[in-house]
Amino acid sequence: MNIVLIDDDQLVCMSLKMILEADDNIQVTAIGHDGNDALPLYRQYRPDVVLMDIRMQHRSGTDALSDILAEFPDARVLFLTTFVDDEYITKALQLGAKGYIVKQDYETIIPALNAVYSGQNVYGSEIIEKLPELMRPEPSFDYNSHGITEKEYEIITLVAQGLSNKEISARLFLSEGTVRNYLSGILEKLELRDRTQLAVFYYQHA
Repeated sequence: MNIVLIDDDQLVCMSLKMILEADDNIQVTAIGHDGNDALPLYRQYRPDVVLMDIRMQHRSGTDALSDILAEFPDARVLFLTTFVDDEYITKALQLGAKGYIVKQDYETIIPALNAVYSGQNVYGSEIIEKLPELMRPEPSFDYNSHGITEKEYEIITLVAQGLSNKEISARLFLSEGTVRNYLSGILEKLELRDRTQLAVFYYQHA
């Protein structure tokens, strides 16, 4: 797994590189020290996952995430930060971050990277505790008026619960290819980019 690491603290970068590369399956291919570095490094190295801080001096992690996803919509970005401000968390999830974990829980970093690499979304325990409040529902949303079928709605709820395509296929007795096709149709109907945005959308309209 190739990782691009973005953090404005050079000591943190050195420590993280040592921690990550202790795992034989992980290689830190590039390190940046500001959000402005994120998109150029992504273009150059096309990493499997970007591991990035959220508050940096010149350009924030959320702005850098927007830059990357505008050009590479399938990019996987995992935020690793000391900040659990509601504003940061909400914006990161709405933009399409694949995860949000805190630096203090260093033992969770490698499992989180592996999970994001395999297509899952990952949130630290502090983030999970905040999600119900942050994802307060907006006025009820009429899925039917957007052409969402009963089966598609069922898939939406399972995505929101964090299930992978493989798990959804087993739950609904469908092939993974069929689940992917359903998911593509759902995203198109709701004008969303990926399953992370879909999960956020569901909780905001639950």
